[in-house]
Amino acid sequence: MQPKTLLPVVFVSMILAGCSVKKVAINKLGNALASPGTTFSADDDPEFVRDAVPFSLKLMESLLAESPRHRALLLAAASGFTQYAYAFIQQEADEAEDRDLRRATALRLRARKMYLRARDYAVRCLETRYPEFGAKLRAEAQTAVRAASVRDVAPLYWTAAAWGGAISVSKTDPEIIADQPIVEALIDRALELDEKFDNGALHSFLIAYESSRQGAKGTPEERARAHFDRAMQLSGGFQAGPLVSLAENVSVQNQNRKEFQSLLERAIAIDVDAKPEFRLVNLVMQRRARWLLDRTGELFLESK
Repeated sequence: MQPKTLLPVVFVSMILAGCSVKKVAINKLGNALASPGTTFSADDDPEFVRDAVPFSLKLMESLLAESPRHRALLLAAASGFTQYAYAFIQQEADEAEDRDLRRATALRLRARKMYLRARDYAVRCLETRYPEFGAKLRAEAQTAVRAASVRDVAPLYWTAAAWGGAISVSKTDPEIIADQPIVEALIDRALELDEKFDNGALHSFLIAYESSRQGAKGTPEERARAHFDRAMQLSGGFQAGPLVSLAENVSVQNQNRKEFQSLLERAIAIDVDAKPEFRLVNLVMQRRARWLLDRTGELFLESK
């Protein structure tokens, strides 16, 4: 090799090595940030978590800008934005509605944006294994989801949860409501692959969803109660979510005030310290339970 060509080659090698080191560092940080743990889930201060989570989410997005196909980071971003939208934006919107409709509307619009952001990260996670999965999902959802395997249950769930969340805060938007069959295809495939996923999370989701399902066997109430029973079994009865969901989505529909109050009181009575890994989500759901109990008079026409 001639001396005059040596310097450019060395220089390029140094740049490439630097890029490689940077990517390795980014991926390692991404793995650490995305790894499941109890730093947030076991926290006993939801307001503290509310203030801390945006920084973590933005850090994830910064890392994804450098490593856009990092599957674990994509999944963490999807779950993080979905949970933040529900626990800290949608809940606040619901609580604000009676006293400040304009603020509630603005918060729901913000929640929708967060849910759609989460959905897009979840779809990108699936596309690391299935190219153009998002386009195929829109073209023929039932066919697209058949490609997914058991290792895809988490992104399937978070895609459905985020998309379903966006639909729930967009009840006057027919375009996004029309996406409901896609949500159904995603959650049903996840359930088929691993119905025990995340301590019954799929069944908890379906407690609320069954009232919207068309053409299924049995009544929506029967299906919702079956999912409730399984969710309680898989969570060992340590999660407030299924109790709140059945109260809000079935007891209110049936105008069964006694059951509504009983379910919510059971949710509030759960010891949040019994299972530290459920602590934060239980505190969030207990807050919703108390809010629902305060609205009992508005939700029920007569005592039952």
